[in-house]
Amino acid sequence: MRSNRRHLLGFTAVLLIGSATLAGPALGQGKDLVIFAAASLKNALDEAAGNWAKDSGRPAPKISYAASNVLAKQLEQGAPADLFLSADLDWMDYAQRKNLIRPDSRVSLLANRIVLIAPADARTAVALTPGVDLAAVLGSGRLAMANVESVPAGKYGKAALEKLGGWDKVKDKLAQADNVRAALLLVSRGEAPLGIVYATDAAADPKVKVVATFPEESHPPIVYPVAITRESGNPDAQGFLSYLRGSGAKGSFEKQGFTVLNKPASSS
Repeated sequence: MRSNRRHLLGFTAVLLIGSATLAGPALGQGKDLVIFAAASLKNALDEAAGNWAKDSGRPAPKISYAASNVLAKQLEQGAPADLFLSADLDWMDYAQRKNLIRPDSRVSLLANRIVLIAPADARTAVALTPGVDLAAVLGSGRLAMANVESVPAGKYGKAALEKLGGWDKVKDKLAQADNVRAALLLVSRGEAPLGIVYATDAAADPKVKVVATFPEESHPPIVYPVAITRESGNPDAQGFLSYLRGSGAKGSFEKQGFTVLNKPASSS
């Protein structure tokens, strides 16, 4: 039952942000390049993939977006994909331990920040300093976050609040979502007065504003690794990975607020 529920949450996460669904093996048929990518990459990766297709003359990749934990588990269960882009090192490490990726292709591609957001018309003021009390600011509202136990953005947010001494005050006032874009949507729609998302997500939605940025030392470094999957047989996988690492995709990532790292990396 728990496994079935996890599948449903994964599919819901993908549908929420309008990506291709993972319904069965259809995506693995033919010669389509299939990408599994963290939800927070959607705007930048959609643009980069479109530009690669235009420049290379190859068909545009089929990209499925969801939380990194959902995608890693789907790879483990045999879902077909050629590349995996995770929003943290932990889930790429998991994929590597399970022999789901090719370690020699693994790269730490991008870095990000986490921020506290509010609806664009809100007059909220918060200082993310030691002892911060978000519960007092929320009042009867809830703090929108990605799942704090499994989704990278939620794990980073929880770690930051723990470091600042503010977690215990707010942990019972959470609105947890399946992925970071779903958490963003709760604030964008006015259903939550505050949320914790990546800086890149906040930049992608004009209906929210950044209230404060979490100190970098309050959480582990936010690194996005990418790797070719172990089962990929698509010759375009290496070509697209090389494109993501090159100057062609750099502008797409930086425009959305990512920092390009492009450093070969192995499991920690």
